Amino acid sequence: MIEIFPKTKIYIACPANFATGGPELLHQLGYHLINDLNIEAFMYYYNFNSSKFPTPVHPAYKIYKVPYVVDQQAIEDDSANILVVPEILDGLMQLKKYKQIRKGVWFLSVDNYYLSRLTEEDFFLLRAADFDITSKKVLDELIKKYDYKYDYKKDNLLKLADFYMTQSYYSLVWFDKLKPIYYLSDYLNPNFLSNKAELSKKVNIVVFNPKKGISFTKKIISSATDIEFVPLANMTREQVIETLQKAKVYIDFGNHPGKDRIPREAAILGCCVITGKRGSAAFFEDVPIPDEYKFEDKEENIPKIIEKIKDCFDNFEKRYQDFDYYRQVIKNEPIKFLEDLKKIFVKVTNYEF
Repeated sequence: MIEIFPKTKIYIACPANFATGGPELLHQLGYHLINDLNIEAFMYYYNFNSSKFPTPVHPAYKIYKVPYVVDQQAIEDDSANILVVPEILDGLMQLKKYKQIRKGVWFLSVDNYYLSRLTEEDFFLLRAADFDITSKKVLDELIKKYDYKYDYKKDNLLKLADFYMTQSYYSLVWFDKLKPIYYLSDYLNPNFLSNKAELSKKVNIVVFNPKKGISFTKKIISSATDIEFVPLANMTREQVIETLQKAKVYIDFGNHPGKDRIPREAAILGCCVITGKRGSAAFFEDVPIPDEYKFEDKEENIPKIIEKIKDCFDNFEKRYQDFDYYRQVIKNEPIKFLEDLKKIFVKVTNYEF
């Protein structure tokens, strides 16, 4: 556990004016530390450009109402306090600025730890490997070239941390040599969980994310000309929800760098979910769906994937029930997040400085 003293302040490092799944989770951490654990917490927005933006808070995260600092000098470098940073290089660089404060790294993904270190030359290697940064072939090549830069066990920045947290079981296993390490995942926004799908209105379409695993997905599409595939592209948030509400199947053959959000949203909105076996998708704890819905992204599996899609179309009511457990896990994630958070950050009264 991480001891929380009466005067402890927790600072959560986050890139300013940046909106993706990772920064939202960092804001959720701040919100729950304040409102559920009654701990004084602040966002620490680094790389804030005041000439470009009037405030470092992205509009999407104002709802969390977490107080913030932007000046690194505003962080009290005291051993009672804690600084939590994301796994990306810019986040880890913040650890070098302080000596006394306790430091933690939260792995919101595996891949982004490595991607944030890539040089232009490295990207050519990654492109040749279909952008699979964590493949043994790619990592072996990168470690051979740079050693410490891509071998996390030799990363001097990671060694500056006092503790580590992981958003997925995938990252918990991947970074298992780091100690102490805690599991702290995430959850879908409760407002999203209130969305529902009318199963009687479902139609025979397959939805996919064109930003994830597109090269293999294109092969599936070209081999199934009698099936309608709909990309989640150029859509508003509301349009994405409407599309998932009417689709019967969602496929995702991406890298799954962490416990991805869209597969969970698709399941909640009544889709059968078919994935590859990369990244977190290989772990039942992260993507708890029956194994018959997971396929390695190999060309010889394409006929089996198409057969499974058509099975979901033709027997949708039965196949829908195969995801009852997955949907229940997703609905329980907000409670699980708080339970895990309280196990990690524990208030103590007997302390000395």
